[in-house]
Amino acid sequence: PMKVVESGGGSVQTGGSLRLSCAISGALYCTWNLSWYRQGPEKERNFVSGLDADGTTTYSDSVKGRFTISRDNAKNTAALEMNSLKPEDTAIYYCKAVCPNFLIGPEPYAVWGQGTQVTVSS
Repeated sequence: PMKVVESGGGSVQTGGSLRLSCAISGALYCTWNLSWYRQGPEKERNFVSGLDADGTTTYSDSVKGRFTISRDNAKNTAALEMNSLKPEDTAIYYCKAVCPNFLIGPEPYAVWGQGTQVTVSS
């Protein structure tokens, strides 16, 4: 089975920076659509940023201009550079990898990581 592992979370003060990493491993060969989600305390999981196999990037309005998503196809990794962090960015951050050409029933195969905690203090 495929596996996604996030790393790089931690605690910073307002205005600080963190870089999250996402590593994909397993036997399925795919050019993944990669995305980051986050879930704050007592909140639902929300989309943060995405980077498709064709290079298209998307960001939620709340992080646009502060976060940058990137990938290294050769290493099967993704990263989320987070700058100008705010207390409201505090959440568990999840990486999601979707293989658009490999379907499980009607849906493309997707795998989530276990999440990494980001805490921003004021």
